[in-house]
Amino acid sequence: MKTTNGQLGYIAIDQYGMTYQIGENPPRKWLLDLFGRQHADKMYCDTNKGSSQHIGYIIAGRWLSIYRVCSWK
Repeated sequence: MKTTNGQLGYIAIDQYGMTYQIGENPPRKWLLDLFGRQHADKMYCDTNKGSSQHIGYIIAGRWLSIYRVCSWK
């Protein structure tokens, strides 16, 4: 499951603290399939520099933050 750049995959955490281990699959498609939906809104967070950064998706009423899991080595 380990890729050459040390990335192990993705994990999503919703607003209730539920975690979803996505693995190396594309996070958006995997989550849409999981919840049986065809549309996802992007979720953004403001940065210290005044811009915004895409951090996850809103799918089926869940706010899902996406994290890349990497090796510590």
